[in-house]
Amino acid sequence: MTSTSTDEADLIAALRARDEVAFATLVDTHTPAMLRLARGYVPNHAIAEEVVQEAWLALLKGLDGFEGRSSLRTWLFTVLINIAKKRGLRERSDADVAVLAYTGGTVDPARFRDNDDLYPGHWKPDEMPVPFPDTPEGSVLGDELLRITRGELDKLPERQRVVVTMRDMLDMDSAEVSELLGITAANQRVLLHRGRAAIRQALECYVKEEM
Repeated sequence: MTSTSTDEADLIAALRARDEVAFATLVDTHTPAMLRLARGYVPNHAIAEEVVQEAWLALLKGLDGFEGRSSLRTWLFTVLINIAKKRGLRERSDADVAVLAYTGGTVDPARFRDNDDLYPGHWKPDEMPVPFPDTPEGSVLGDELLRITRGELDKLPERQRVVVTMRDMLDMDSAEVSELLGITAANQRVLLHRGRAAIRQALECYVKEEM
């Protein structure tokens, strides 16, 4: 049983026939997302571009052996992830390894009420998340918040960074992310929560300073 649709079968046949138009269309469709995903594993955009190029070459070389057990997109992104992981390991510095080893919580426990409180686990009154501004001035601030978000995303441990990128930047669903990364749905949810929480906390701190 394969997951290849009729349209995709036609596309694969065209690619195997080395149809340049079909290949160019596929490249235009997936390259932006591939670059974002590769960037989650490697230290800069230039290396991400090299990873993407290597993934496209791997696709061309492997087309004849593609059996359609998954969609072409899933296969392509799986190839990309494998290449990006290997390249990331080569490029990673000792400092990066130390950061990636961190798997603790992302929100300071001191921000929540104690177990003996009337509302244990809830936010303390003075530690409530700060709402982001929605005024005209807030729209100007939005560019700065976006810059901070991107910077904080780069600081996340690798698996958190990749999951947040796939879910929130590439709009992939939970099942696809779990399949591509070879992790359980529960693990994917934890990584997503921790990554989002770390980014939000940084944004909250910035907004507090600006208010």
